[in-house]
Amino acid sequence: MDSLLTDIDHVAIAVHDIDAAIAWYANTFGALVVHREDVVSDGISEALIKVGESYVQLLTPTREDSTVAAFLDRRGEGLHHVGYRVADCASALAMLKASGARVIDEVPRPGSRATTIAFVHPKTSFGTLIELVQESSDMLPTHQ
Repeated sequence: MDSLLTDIDHVAIAVHDIDAAIAWYANTFGALVVHREDVVSDGISEALIKVGESYVQLLTPTREDSTVAAFLDRRGEGLHHVGYRVADCASALAMLKASGARVIDEVPRPGSRATTIAFVHPKTSFGTLIELVQESSDMLPTHQ
């Protein structure tokens, strides 16, 4: 069987102060933000820092009822999830559901950078929230 996962898209880190986190990455590693976006539907603001062919995604809540706000209240700052690239999000999600995986998104939905995404519940994946990410030709190039 071929792997559904084609690459690591991003590692997401939940933070209280996104500007402080951006400054820390810049001052510590010389790493700069290549994309910044508010995802209104999820109540978050994100900043992407390019690392090789992947990203560090800094996340902060923009409203108190977002899942990232709940995460920060419950667990504090730190690793939130891992995003894996897939060729076809709908197919990957269907295969996971057919294998008995517990999913958060029953169908793929729009993500940042014009991607298509779906989340897999951490109870299925050894305590790690997983995001499936299908790239779009209209999005920020990830392979430069």
